[in-house]
Amino acid sequence: MTSPWIEGLRSVALNVPDLARAEAFYTNVWHLEVAHRKEGSVYLRGTGSDHHLLALYAGGPVPQLRQVTLRARTAEALEAVAQASVRAGATLTSPIGPLSKNPAGGVGLTLRDPHGRVFQVVHGDARHPPQTTQRDRPVRLTHVVLNSHSVDETQAFLTEAFGFRLADRTVAIAFMNCNTDHHSLAVGVADNDALNHIAFLMPDLDGVMRGGGRMQDAGHPIQWGPGRHGPGNNLFNYFIDPFGVVIEYTADVQQVDDSYVARGPADWMWPPGRVDQWGISPPPGAELKEAQRRVLFVPV
Repeated sequence: MTSPWIEGLRSVALNVPDLARAEAFYTNVWHLEVAHRKEGSVYLRGTGSDHHLLALYAGGPVPQLRQVTLRARTAEALEAVAQASVRAGATLTSPIGPLSKNPAGGVGLTLRDPHGRVFQVVHGDARHPPQTTQRDRPVRLTHVVLNSHSVDETQAFLTEAFGFRLADRTVAIAFMNCNTDHHSLAVGVADNDALNHIAFLMPDLDGVMRGGGRMQDAGHPIQWGPGRHGPGNNLFNYFIDPFGVVIEYTADVQQVDDSYVARGPADWMWPPGRVDQWGISPPPGAELKEAQRRVLFVPV
């Protein structure tokens, strides 16, 4: 189950109210590392090869989602995405060209989908040698979940514009696949089009749990977890960052191929009192649910 055009999820860019505080949190507590810094922005990497996973920009009083960045498989794939996305209803806000202002470089394009979400697609961006000895630091992004007031339309757009395929569909979420990870983007049923959460891959269960302890020590309690999801089979602990952005430590993401058969809501029903496979964590509370609809894309 792979997209012919998209290799995977690269990074997310956010506007934050206090850049210094955000950098301190995401380095000292969340355990990312500064890859590059310039006036008004900082770029943070994990232990994997991606140049950065999170780009933080000095913004206004509330956090905003600037863009989600995907990596194209080839330069030719960029051309295909440019054409397919316009056919699917997107507006190209930046045509294919060198990304000279981005420290990861490469070439790419930026588009806005029919509901106002901003995606960047890049190719030939810089990579780091992976760090293999850091057990409690995020490796890479594994998925981003975006709310949608019209899930079917958003699912269709991701399929037509980027070549994603539906991996599974529950009552609440459409899980979209582009590579061997069960899902890289997912679309949550909502009455708005906000950022639901960003998931950071940890090396293993121990990393997820040690990260949860570190967050609690720093005054950021686990909002949901520990648990194991159904679709994707991944481990999880959810948190809210200092500005209200929902972030997840996850591990053990299911790997799929073309033999994987997508299932529907009836296949993902839990017994009463359960919201995941383990059933040891209470359901997500009101604070988390409110945060999952608070962070909107930067408006046009």
